[in-house]
This record gives sequence, C-alpha cells and structure tokens, in this order.
Amino acid sequence: MLSALWQLTLSGDLWISIDASLHRSLTGLLVAVSIAVPLGLLIAWYSAVAEVLSPLLAIFLNTAAVALLPVFTLILGIGDLSKIAIIGYACFWPILYNTISGARTVDPLLIKSARSLGLKDFKLFYKVIVPAALPTIFTGLRLATAASMLVLITTEYVGAKAGLGYLIISSQFNFQIPQMYAGILTVSIIGLGLNYLLVFVESRVTKWRPKQ
Repeated sequence: MLSALWQLTLSGDLWISIDASLHRSLTGLLVAVSIAVPLGLLIAWYSAVAEVLSPLLAIFLNTAAVALLPVFTLILGIGDLSKIAIIGYACFWPILYNTISGARTVDPLLIKSARSLGLKDFKLFYKVIVPAALPTIFTGLRLATAASMLVLITTEYVGAKAGLGYLIISSQFNFQIPQMYAGILTVSIIGLGLNYLLVFVESRVTKWRPKQ
C-alpha cells in the first residue's frame, strides 16, 4: 500500500485526485457555511423565522444527502456543480443546528449586560452572540467537514474523471488493490488534517475561553 502511495505521488496522479476532491469538498463546505450560519442566527434570534422555517427544515433534515444524489445529478448534471451542491447540502445541517444551539444558549446575563450598554441588534450579534456561539459553531464545522468527505467519496463514484473517490473505485474495478488502499488512506489523512486545522483555528479565534 505504501509503495502504491509513493508511486501515485511520483506520477502526480495522487496530487490531481487530491486537488479535485479538495476543490469540491471545500467549495461545498464554504457554500454551506455562508448560508447556514446567518440562517441559524436568524432562527435562534427571531421566533417568527423559526416558526416559519422549522417544519420545512425538519423535512429536509431527515432526508439523507446520498439518497438525493440522483435528484441533484438529474437537475445539475454529472459535473462538479451537482457534486458541490450535494456536499453543501450535507454540510448545511450540522452547521445550521449547531449555530442555532450555540446562539440560543448564550448566557442571558451577557445579553442583558450588552443591552444595558446600548448595543442594538446588529452590534449585539457580532460582538456578543456570535463570539459566544463560536465554540458550538466550530463543532458543527468539524461534523460538516467529516460529512463533506463522506459524501464527496460517494459522489465521485458516479460520473467523475478525477478525485479520490474516482481513484478508489477505479482501482477496485481494475483490481489495483494497493492503489485502492492508498486512496482510502489519503482520504483518512486529509480528513484528520482538516479536523486538526479547525481545532487550531478555533483555538485562535476563541482565546477568551478558559483553558481546560
């Protein structure tokens, strides 16, 4: 397996696969973050928004992303767009619900103190609520990153010409078993690396938290 990994690295095939997979995975993750975090804050803060959206969100939450792969492929084609969209869909839910949970569990005394200082809703959001909710939001991000890698590999089994999922499935079909395990190992290493990267970023942006 290690020999196959080394050969794939020297040939450049591994780097091509990593580049394609990271592009799809990180783009989908960024799309999910840009939608889920603001929406989660709105749902947590405004009861009217929660009452309108919660039933609809509950329906989609219980629909597995992989089950919708044929739908995304039918609508968006077999290219990168459908793969990025379904990865974004899978990442959306853990980020959304962790954002809601984090915003709703902010210490009420902290909010009252901020209001007593004259902070209005917008400043209250980015100076108090968002910083206080960041640890929970980062938990959602780490879960979403794991989900993005899982869904990514599944989507690359269908219609992909490059990527780690394509590398794994094509190696299996061609009975290149060492290369298949090399691809699986690479996915695990990337997932672990992204997790540690998020832990590092969280530690930098939440320096105010007491060290445990």
